Amino acid sequence: MRTLLRLPIHVLLLLFGVIWVYPFIWMVSASLKDTNEFFTDSLNLLPASWEWDNYKRAWDVGNFQFYFFNTVIITITVIIIVLFITATCGYALGRYEFPGKTAIMLVLAASMFVPLEFSVIPVFELIKNMGLLGTRTSVILTEAGGGHVLFVLLFVSFFRQVPKELEEASLIDGAGFFRTFSSVILPISKPVMGSVIIMQFIWTWNSFLMPLVLTLSEPRLRTLAVGLYALRGENIVDWTGIAAGGAIALAPIILIFILLQRYFVDGMAGAVKG
Repeated sequence: MRTLLRLPIHVLLLLFGVIWVYPFIWMVSASLKDTNEFFTDSLNLLPASWEWDNYKRAWDVGNFQFYFFNTVIITITVIIIVLFITATCGYALGRYEFPGKTAIMLVLAASMFVPLEFSVIPVFELIKNMGLLGTRTSVILTEAGGGHVLFVLLFVSFFRQVPKELEEASLIDGAGFFRTFSSVILPISKPVMGSVIIMQFIWTWNSFLMPLVLTLSEPRLRTLAVGLYALRGENIVDWTGIAAGGAIALAPIILIFILLQRYFVDGMAGAVKG
């Protein structure tokens, strides 16, 4: 009886799942069609002829080999920097009491409501004055900068739940602040780290505005998101090439989420519980 009652819910969830995944399936299908079929039979998900040359054209002619390499380097570096900053900040805010802590938390929370567009000009001027304009370093610093308030709050919520006995035992063994943090506290925060890695990976991998602004003078330093935009010409638009490029860009995101989804769910559940 309970199974029959749940059946409509399962059907509804399945329907929403199909609606959610359909655009990605359509994009993959479009990336394997020729231009004529793309316009005449775009709703058919099974291509009449499998045009793998679209991927080769996006990779070679569209310079995606450079964009992919740039995006991987930038994303990995940004994730490492963001993990270090947010974990240490979350540890200090979650485990210690000090004057001005409430004010810091309020400022961090308020910064979440400041639109990214407000910081474009100041960040551009800062990068230009530092002599880093048109470099990967400029994109890395820009993407890794900011408050990353959500990640800090996730770590704060998780670290508050850690028993004090772990820190006390570490101090008795002669470990200092950083040794306790790196060897005792940080290893047990893998669920939150997984959540941070997934979300920061998606944000950095798909980032468009700042990489576009900072790499205008150096096309070979573009990221995948900017490279996709560059495939759109003034007079001719390579739609099948754009679809192939989009599939290339989304594949790593799906892979990372599949590999780390367990940590993502555990991290979010632990943060909500805290």
